[in-house]
Amino acid sequence: MSPRRRRAVAAGRPARRRPRRPGKRQRQRAREKLSGLLAATALAFAVVVAVVNWLLAHWWVLVTLGVLAGLAGCFWLHQKQQRARWEAARTHGLRYGLAQLDALHHTRFEEAVRELMHRDGCRDATRVGGGGDLGADVKATDPYGRRWVIQCKHRSKGLAGSAVGTPDFQVLNGTARPVHGADVAVIVTNGRVTAPAVTFAGQQRLHVVDRHTLGVWAAGSRPLWELLRAVPPPRGPAPLS
Repeated sequence: MSPRRRRAVAAGRPARRRPRRPGKRQRQRAREKLSGLLAATALAFAVVVAVVNWLLAHWWVLVTLGVLAGLAGCFWLHQKQQRARWEAARTHGLRYGLAQLDALHHTRFEEAVRELMHRDGCRDATRVGGGGDLGADVKATDPYGRRWVIQCKHRSKGLAGSAVGTPDFQVLNGTARPVHGADVAVIVTNGRVTAPAVTFAGQQRLHVVDRHTLGVWAAGSRPLWELLRAVPPPRGPAPLS
């Protein structure tokens, strides 16, 4: 025991330990790591220089790659534009017959209504039907800024199916405006609507698209707001007006 340590023990104080210096093996490992890093950096730099020099000596390779990249970009852009034209033509010419709509599954019927709204210019038309939809199967904003909330009632037997009654309109009336923020609340069906339901809809400013109106809308080219009465006024001018 060193004299300093003996004096510290005699005084009842713990002796301070000198911090250990890195050992010879640790210093050797650090030097090896640094050397490896420098060697890897030098190798990477040498490879980059060699590649640049080779490309400069073979400039035609760069020209060929540039031409190929340009051709690939032009081809991709042409394909994108062609798909956009096909989609625009398909959407503009979208038509459904009542027999087609009768044969659809109810979820596909909702998709058909969404597609018709999109055809009419509602770019954000979305199908939201399903469990917990709170009375909204399709939502859309028309070109005049009005928010549409649509409840779809599909009947596989068409007019022979069960009629849409007042309770269905009550559900729509209770959620369309307070929950979904609708300007226009609509029930669309390929079947029948009871007389009391039509009366209730008129009292509550709800809109009815029955089988007849649906047939005109789906098979024609006029937007739905031109076929319905008492639609709220536009929130703003149409984009192309």
